[in-house]
Amino acid sequence: MRPSELLIPTPAGLWCPPADIYIDPVRPVDRALITHGHSDHARAGHGAVLATRETLAIMALRYGEGFTGERQQAVPGETVRIGPVDFTFVPAGHVLGSAQIIVESGGLRIVVSGDYKRERDPTCAGFEPVRCDIFITEATFGLPVFRHPRAHAEVAKLLESVRVFPERTHIVGAYSLGKAQRVMALIREAGYERPIHVHGAMEKLTEFYLSEGAVLGDIRKVVAAERKSLGGEIVICPPSAIQDLWARKFPDPVTSFASGWMRIRARARQKGVELPLIVSDHADWDDLQATIRETGAGEIWVTHGEAEALVHWCGTVGLKAKPLHLVGYGDEGEAEPTGTEPGLEGADAAAF
Repeated sequence: MRPSELLIPTPAGLWCPPADIYIDPVRPVDRALITHGHSDHARAGHGAVLATRETLAIMALRYGEGFTGERQQAVPGETVRIGPVDFTFVPAGHVLGSAQIIVESGGLRIVVSGDYKRERDPTCAGFEPVRCDIFITEATFGLPVFRHPRAHAEVAKLLESVRVFPERTHIVGAYSLGKAQRVMALIREAGYERPIHVHGAMEKLTEFYLSEGAVLGDIRKVVAAERKSLGGEIVICPPSAIQDLWARKFPDPVTSFASGWMRIRARARQKGVELPLIVSDHADWDDLQATIRETGAGEIWVTHGEAEALVHWCGTVGLKAKPLHLVGYGDEGEAEPTGTEPGLEGADAAAF
């Protein structure tokens, strides 16, 4: 089977014609495979969804139980056959429940990475390299400037600032799914035992992580009337909130932002970030290269991010590569859902 017969980029997303199914489609389709729960990859309104148990639960939390007409759980490492195609979900190390998807048929194996990182994360299963013929990789941080420091060293900067400025509230902007909980877990691993306070927008997802065994310690929702009494405490909130009126009610706040984009000082200044923390849930330049080599793939397709730079590098090491120019995928800053979206309960789509 030729690669163009197994996976095709379309306006709706990557389409597998032999199985008539899409991977991370950006618009409603009859049947979808979802790599993880971030809103630029996991959208409501599909007729049927196949994803890991955790991703299905996260989609239900974010969009409501009716986010799809039918759902099926993919067990990591187990193969599901749809038509003549075998699909296998393998951990991606991005957030809880995130997976790469192996697509195999006619002797051809393609791996769709979704979003991934290689650094250890105490809140989710680690990335597992898979040998394949074609590797479809993201390239969110696919430029040589992006070489992430170790996350525990960045968290140490936060805790040192808390020690030096015990009267100031430290407000950390972190994306509500994955990043926030990872930062909490790293703070705990560093020995911090005081309560960590969170914005109400991340309460449900944090409770879900706790129910899945994440070691996050004493987590407390911020109550408006108590904000002025939180001097010296750590507060974690969505990135948009650090510049909002909400953040100004804390005692002399130190604004921080945990993101790979904090490598670019101009971005930190633009967002008014006093304490940038370079903590990313995506592979950096070196890890993208190392991962491509580990897959043994002879051909690389790049889905989003800095595609051209990574494609150029592949060419310099003798690998065939091309950008897919898929639209609709964001960067590390996944959009925060604003409310529950209606699902397609009772949809007439064929199930898996």
